[in-house]
Amino acid sequence: MRAMQITELGKPLEMRNVVMPKPSGDEVLVRTQTCGLNFGDLLVVKGTYQEKPTLPATIGMELCGVVEDVGPNVKGLSVGQRVAAYSGFGGLAEYITLPTKICVPIPDLMTSVDAAAFLVAYGTSHVGLDYKANLKRGERLLVLGASGGVGLTAVELGKLMGAEVIACARGADKLAVAKVMGADHLLDTEHVDLRSAVKALGGADVVYDPVGGDLFNAALRGCNPEARLLPLGFASGAVPQVPANILLVKNLTVLGFYWGGYMRVNPKVLTDSFAVLFEWYIQGKLKPHVSHLLPFEQANEGLELLRSRKATGKVVIQIQS
Repeated sequence: MRAMQITELGKPLEMRNVVMPKPSGDEVLVRTQTCGLNFGDLLVVKGTYQEKPTLPATIGMELCGVVEDVGPNVKGLSVGQRVAAYSGFGGLAEYITLPTKICVPIPDLMTSVDAAAFLVAYGTSHVGLDYKANLKRGERLLVLGASGGVGLTAVELGKLMGAEVIACARGADKLAVAKVMGADHLLDTEHVDLRSAVKALGGADVVYDPVGGDLFNAALRGCNPEARLLPLGFASGAVPQVPANILLVKNLTVLGFYWGGYMRVNPKVLTDSFAVLFEWYIQGKLKPHVSHLLPFEQANEGLELLRSRKATGKVVIQIQS
């Protein structure tokens, strides 16, 4: 089978022929249809991700496909069933073996493209806003990086959950996408003083931040008393240092949040969240925004779209039909 692999850190992926895996134990063999690219894939290629695979390695954290074979101990999944999975690695290959516990059966009406764009982005935003930050109807939600994969879903979900949403991004084109997803206020971070602009809108009750750096510091100072902040990534490359004195004065709460970690420590958080999200999708309340759908051979171009911040929402790779 074919797989797009890292052979040298920091270099483009290479299309290579590798041995097709076989399922054992409670594993299933999945014929991969689509793979959603994530910012974490860029970090894996650079060698700066928290998990470092042995090279050569197949990247791709998020995928959708069809079960082709099952291991002898598999229960609950069968050949021909459509599933999505957050695999961590291995999604940019024509086939992958996965433990049944990480496979999520998807609704019949969900397309493979939507499925590959769904789990990480919507799952992260929903668990972050609902389970961690306890976002309440009528609160003011500030979303940094609002045109990216997780940021755009935070805008969409925040509005669906009844919040007043402030979307922050660079440039009018990216903000226009956030507006379509329901943002009430649009702030171009290239041209406004974020702290002053947020305060002028009444201050933030919840901050959703996949960016970090100076924007986190400005958002912190634009918070209302008892606001909650979710630093879930550092796309700017700078990890902010939180001044404890500001937390004390305003009674602020900074919430550590790593969505993927719940797979190990409390998977019920994720399964409960997926149940809600799939129901909202079936009801037509959610629609993943995929700015680019590229063929398997153009996976490097997909990664470059993320690296150069030219994508909005998700970039999905079509591996096979």
